[in-house]
Amino acid sequence: MLRNLTHREKLAEDGFTTIENVYSPGEVEKILGIINQADTSKETFRKSADVFAIRQFLKEIPGVVEFIFTDKLKSLIYQLLGDGFFVVKSIYFDKPETSNWYVPYHQDLTISVDKKLELEGFGPWTSKQNQFAVQPPIHILENITTVRIHLDDTDEHNGALRVVPKSHLKKIYRPETLDWTVETEYTCPVKEGGIMLMKPLILHSSSRTTNHKKRRVIHIEFSNQALPTELNWAEQLFQTGSINL
Repeated sequence: MLRNLTHREKLAEDGFTTIENVYSPGEVEKILGIINQADTSKETFRKSADVFAIRQFLKEIPGVVEFIFTDKLKSLIYQLLGDGFFVVKSIYFDKPETSNWYVPYHQDLTISVDKKLELEGFGPWTSKQNQFAVQPPIHILENITTVRIHLDDTDEHNGALRVVPKSHLKKIYRPETLDWTVETEYTCPVKEGGIMLMKPLILHSSSRTTNHKKRRVIHIEFSNQALPTELNWAEQLFQTGSINL
């Protein structure tokens, strides 16, 4: 049984929290309308039978920014994370009604950067669609918080995240070492217009869709840390404070 905590306490202690009614149905409709008008032929758009994704989402569809960063969201980010946080990654996921896309338990261990360099504590490196990702030192990962904006009702039948509470406190935690005699699993249902905040180091997974309902989510990562001088976040769209958090 998870303790009854404030959202800020829950995020720090359990590694996640959910907040309902952050966006109205009209605000969700406006966001989806802008997304649906996007040119999907770009390299940063991934299309398959099981998932449609837009990497560097806020860069690719800048018209959506003002409708995502409402006063309510900005106030929540300030209350829960503190001052000086900025966007470092954004992705849009559309899991269709017939998706067979299953994501096993994992931690989010990489950040997106502008180039590949030999830096102590950074590695291994990967490259996808001309974008560089790297596993940074653990203190950088611990500083990141992910905000997942749900544009559909999401539950265990259409890919709601399942998490292992408190696993983010164990640094790098390989899923193959999970001991279910001591760990618990929690499913995180979120209604349309709600958000989920999570620490990237929490072990999380997503099941296949079984109820023939879409699951559309905007995934935005925030940090208030600068990278080493030679390296830049690939997607730092706002300077600290410029979105008035």
